[in-house]
Order: sequence, then structure tokens, then C-alpha cells
Amino acid sequence: MAANTWEYGWQWRAACRGEDTKLFFPPNRFEPKEERLHREHRAKAICATCPVRVECLEYAVRTREPHGVWGGLNELERRLLLRERERRADPGLHSVG
Repeated sequence: MAANTWEYGWQWRAACRGEDTKLFFPPNRFEPKEERLHREHRAKAICATCPVRVECLEYAVRTREPHGVWGGLNELERRLLLRERERRADPGLHSVG
């Protein structure tokens, strides 16, 4: 799937190009909270300077990317963003009563 999206070109302009991917994705072992927060903070600092941050975030949300920092948001933050967008799109969906 990713190969098909390269035609859009935003990936080539991303600030994270050439950076260590370990910064943006969790390790394959338990990661203590302090370590995770530090890693994500460093990744998000790169995202904050990125000229294609919005495109990256929209890609991750659209494809429901389950791992890593994309567009300056981690997995949980993207799920919350998606939930908020769905709630706004259909306010009656989550109403009680």
C-alpha cells in the first residue's frame, strides 16, 4: 500500500527522511513510560518542523496506522482524533437516550 502512495510525493519532503526510524516507532520490547515519552518528544520535535506534517497525519489517520508517531501524533492521539472526527460527523451516533 505504501508504494502506491509515494506517487503523491509528500514523503520525499518529510522532515523525518533520513532520521532513525527507531525514534518514530516503539521497540520490539517493553518500553518504559519515561523512555517512550522521551522518544516521542524527540520525534514530535522533528514533526513540528515538517513541511508535510498535515499530509503525513492525514495519511496515518486514513490508513488507520496502528504504530508510531505520524504527523506529530502517536497512536493514542490519532485514535482520539479519529474518534472526535467521527463524533463531529455524526453527533447523534454517540448520544445517550
